[in-house]
Amino acid sequence: MRFTPALFHHAQTLLSELLRSSFPADLVVSRYFRQHRELGHGDRAFVAETVFSVLRRKRSLSARCAGELTSRRLLLAALACLHGMNRRELDVVLSEAERHWLAQAKAVQVSELPAAVRLDLPDWLHELLAARFAEDEVAELAAALNQPAPLDLRVNPLKAARPEVLARLQADGLAAEPCPYSPLGIRLASKPALSRHPLFIDGSIEVQDEGSQLLGFLLQPRRGEMVADFCAGAGGKTLLLGALMRSQGRLYAFDVDPRRLARMKPRLARSGLSNVHPARIESERDLKIKRLAGKLDRVLVDAPCSGLGTLRRNPDLKWRQTPASVAELSVKQAAILAAAAGLVKKGGRLVYATCSLLDAENEVIIDDFLAQHPEFVVCSAEEILARQEISIACGEQLRLFPHRHATDAFYAVAMERK
Repeated sequence: MRFTPALFHHAQTLLSELLRSSFPADLVVSRYFRQHRELGHGDRAFVAETVFSVLRRKRSLSARCAGELTSRRLLLAALACLHGMNRRELDVVLSEAERHWLAQAKAVQVSELPAAVRLDLPDWLHELLAARFAEDEVAELAAALNQPAPLDLRVNPLKAARPEVLARLQADGLAAEPCPYSPLGIRLASKPALSRHPLFIDGSIEVQDEGSQLLGFLLQPRRGEMVADFCAGAGGKTLLLGALMRSQGRLYAFDVDPRRLARMKPRLARSGLSNVHPARIESERDLKIKRLAGKLDRVLVDAPCSGLGTLRRNPDLKWRQTPASVAELSVKQAAILAAAAGLVKKGGRLVYATCSLLDAENEVIIDDFLAQHPEFVVCSAEEILARQEISIACGEQLRLFPHRHATDAFYAVAMERK
């Protein structure tokens, strides 16, 4: 890929849209690329990664852009200060005034900026993380969250074995290795377009972060059981649960959003599963839920949350979420967990999970739930995973972090109904 004024224009236009849009960044980027099909795979990768680097590092880049703060200046600062492009490479898009300004931007000593600015975090989020982690670890965590996530795949055990898939990917010239924790996980060194790969088309692989995969193993559904994915979304974890059940038993995939459930349909068709029953619900109090009270062996609640554990993929979330939005989410999380718990029969397992870093969405929710539902007891996540030959030192509750585990940040706790 050769850097050109046209490519810079695409990046600047897309960044301008992102900075004023109220929609999630990945949706805005996808829509832009659908409107500009003339961009090749390499061009799209450059544009997307450049604008996402601005979203990740917007606060420290803004500190470099003294005076007029525009999408053009943010983009130039990112290319020069983050991507290492030199003046000769950027000359094709720079004016004389911008050359002088960019030299000043590069001279800013980021190490002298306030910690939250230096780490590219909003003040409120930095304060919460600093209250939980040591200063050095906050810096490590923020640095990991500001890196692009690798591409993790999950092998569908109904259709293939991991060694076979690894061999096929490597034969096709893709650098691939087993994920360190998930027995079905594969990590790619690059981000190729997989939608036309035979293994993707026939359902042998799905894209799924390794941390997300571990939630399925924590639930540990078995053949012939009645299971529910209470907040199924587009079905990434649903497909894993169905595969672990060997497509036997009954697996409900509940969600309030019909558009998310619609996105599950083609994935379900590729997977070869026949035991999944997607169902739209109006709320956690839907009649469909009440009819199943006390009947299910296992229920997964991957609750709607702030998503702050996925900043590697969704960097815009840290600028969208606020303490008020988190407080609103925590009320929903508590209500959803209580409703889902009503489905679990005696001796059954309930797993609550989020992709959040915040105690308010995690430990606080669980502590309150256990206080109100003494019939549930916490099971050791480390022991559950160890029984499946997954070795991860986590104790009773699973906590994953990008700087420690190279996954998105997840929190999960498994509980059993006495």
